Amino acid sequence: MKLKNKFNDELLEQLNMKKKGDVMNYINELKPGMEIVIDLKIVSKRIQETRDGKKFLLLTLSDRTGIIRAIDWGNAEFNDQVLDIGSVARFTGKIVMYDDRLQLNIFNGEEIVLLKEGEYESSRFLAISSKNLKELYQNLLDIIGSVENDMLKKLLRSFFVDDKKFIDKFINSPAAMKIHHAYKGGLLEHTLEVSRICNSLSLQYKDEINRDLLISGAVLHDVGKVREYMITPSGIDRTNEGELVGHISIGFEMLNKKIDKIEDFPKYLANELKHLLLSHHGEMEWGSPVVPKTNEAILLHMADNSDAKIAQFREIKKRESNGENYSWSNYDRFLNRRILMKNSEDESNE
Repeated sequence: MKLKNKFNDELLEQLNMKKKGDVMNYINELKPGMEIVIDLKIVSKRIQETRDGKKFLLLTLSDRTGIIRAIDWGNAEFNDQVLDIGSVARFTGKIVMYDDRLQLNIFNGEEIVLLKEGEYESSRFLAISSKNLKELYQNLLDIIGSVENDMLKKLLRSFFVDDKKFIDKFINSPAAMKIHHAYKGGLLEHTLEVSRICNSLSLQYKDEINRDLLISGAVLHDVGKVREYMITPSGIDRTNEGELVGHISIGFEMLNKKIDKIEDFPKYLANELKHLLLSHHGEMEWGSPVVPKTNEAILLHMADNSDAKIAQFREIKKRESNGENYSWSNYDRFLNRRILMKNSEDESNE
């Protein structure tokens, strides 16, 4: 990669540091005015055109700490052809503020270098749960131990005690690619939180629900994600099976196989538990083949959705703060809204 004279000594030093394997900046460390060399994953790209017909390439780039918009004015059409979504590339440019958010302006005429596996630090693109996964797993086992129904407890143990290969995958899997709990250990963290919410709901509605059934559904609702997602050097990707089948159908298949191995497992209990897995997204347009039709199913959906939404709010605040004091986040297309970034008390100090 050739650098032209316009790069200052600090930028040249960044490139030299990268060659020596030292640490380069993450997105959450960027500030306006910085001229940087940085390795980022390409999340999206599209050619745009100004009113006077000049084309530019609009990019969304990411690392494990956040996302940033980037603009390429110099080689828009060429880079649109050679850059692949999901790949990692090395960018050189300047950080500016645009529309109240950080933006990377790629230097005109400078090559964007596609990087192969081994040419970048994979740790830049895979976040890991900040919580102790061993403790989370033990907490989940404690919840499983609280289930009194012998058949349901035997089923849960067949997954989370007896199946060592599944356990390893479950503990280390993400819960999503980008929406919520999109990091190593995210699936365990999310499952435990949903189970805890369901446990609280079971106390509130103890005369109207089957607690053991609800807890079992909470523990099992996302087991198919161990086969839906895979961890790669550039982050989280969906497997072919995950893309073609999806975690609800995968989990349903996994549940069927485990139930079939348990002698005399009650058919009515199997059907209600399968319903929990199939309906936990809540609506057909959200991916569930059926809508919740039991008390336990609607509570599981609400618990799952609540934890996912709170996690999204938390991640947006973490990702977009960048050390700045913004009042509102960018519009989030998954939540279909902006979210408040600071407490209402802060307004009294303005």
